[in-house]
Amino acid sequence: MSDMMQDSRRKGFWGRLRSPSVRYSLLTLLSLGFVSGIVFWGGFNTGMEATNELKFCISCHEMRDNVYQEYKKTIHYSNRTGVRAVCSDCHVPKDWTHKIIRKVQASKELYGKVMGTIDTKEKFEAKRLQLARNEWARMKASDSRECRNCHSFEGMDTTKQRQRAQKQHENAKEDKMTCIDCHKGIAHSKPQGMTEADL
Repeated sequence: MSDMMQDSRRKGFWGRLRSPSVRYSLLTLLSLGFVSGIVFWGGFNTGMEATNELKFCISCHEMRDNVYQEYKKTIHYSNRTGVRAVCSDCHVPKDWTHKIIRKVQASKELYGKVMGTIDTKEKFEAKRLQLARNEWARMKASDSRECRNCHSFEGMDTTKQRQRAQKQHENAKEDKMTCIDCHKGIAHSKPQGMTEADL
């Protein structure tokens, strides 16, 4: 008997979900759904953008005490034009699909935070090469997409570059190389223990 009662309760619950409301009009339900969708999307998007802020990126001491200190000494932080690239400019794609994928991948870093895998300078330095290799591989796979949001071969005036840089950029363009092939360590110190394959 109790099985039959549970079965009828389940049918009643799913039946109520599938049947139209007697109490509210279809227009009211659609309007409520539309407004709820806007509120959800606005909240979700606001959260996504908040996690792209420099303040958020350096809110943990692992980042604030290590890579942020290195970054503050680079041209991406301070330069003659006053244009600053923050963490998300280099590490988070701009387009929505790739941004979501990257955010999901980055959620693994929360596990590292909880477990304390890089919570001291020594632990961070011990893992630095592995972390750098992961990021270099990601950037290479995306053809340095985030670098290209600001830099492009087409936008370069090579006549204003030093001769060595001109030659390197011409070779890179011909060989279909990507930014990270040559520009490792541009915003952070290069890890110790790099091999020939890392260069």
